[in-house]
Amino acid sequence: MIDVLVVDDDLRVARINTAYVAKVAGFRVVAQAHSAAEALTRLAERPIDLILLDHHLPDENGLAVVRKLRGLGHQADVIMVTAARDVATVQAAMRHGALQYLVKPFNFAGLRTKLEAYATLRRTVDGGGEAEQSEVDRMFGALSAATTPSLPKGHSPTTAELVRQVLLGADGPLSAQEIAERAGMSRQTAQRYLKLLERAGRVRLSLRYGGTGRPEHRYVWTAGA
Repeated sequence: MIDVLVVDDDLRVARINTAYVAKVAGFRVVAQAHSAAEALTRLAERPIDLILLDHHLPDENGLAVVRKLRGLGHQADVIMVTAARDVATVQAAMRHGALQYLVKPFNFAGLRTKLEAYATLRRTVDGGGEAEQSEVDRMFGALSAATTPSLPKGHSPTTAELVRQVLLGADGPLSAQEIAERAGMSRQTAQRYLKLLERAGRVRLSLRYGGTGRPEHRYVWTAGA
C-alpha cells in the first residue's frame, strides 16, 4: 500500500483530492496538511511514500517545501499541483525532487493516470529493475517520442505540455478559447498547437453546431495517446 499525504490550504479541495486518491487501488491517504509547516510536521510524524502537494500554500510555496523536505532527509516522492501560469516554476521543482506535476483544474481521471504511472515505476524500482528514461517519460505522460510527435522548429515542448495537461484535466471537449484561458496563452497559440497535436493523432476534433454561424471546434485528448 502506498501512503499518501495530501497538502492543500483549501479544506474542500483537500477532501476532494483525498477522495480521489482513495478510489485508486493500492493508494491510501494517511494524513492531510493545509500549510507548508503542517506538511513538514506530518512528515516527521510517520513515513510517507508520496505527497500530493499544492504549489500555493499560505506560508510557503511548494518549491520551498520540496527543498526543505529534501534538506531534512525526507525521501517522499512528490506530485505538485499547480496553476497553468506557474508550470515553468514548478518544472524547476522537478529538479529538486518532484516527480511530476498536475495542472489545475484536473479531474479524477487525470490524477488516476499519474498515480497509476507512479505505482508502475515503484514496482519497477522495488523489483530491482531499471527503467530507461524513455520508459519513465512514458509512465508519467511526459513529452517524449513515445507519447507526442516530434515538434517542428519554433514549437515549445513546455507549451505543448501545457495544452496536454489542460485537455487531460478537462471533463469533456474544450474550445481553443477555453484551452487558451486555462493554459494562460493566446487563442492563436493554442490553435497552433492543437492543429499539430490533431495531425499527430493525439487530439480529436469535434464540431458543435449552434443556431447560426460556423460550428465551434472542440478538442479532447485521445485516450491512450
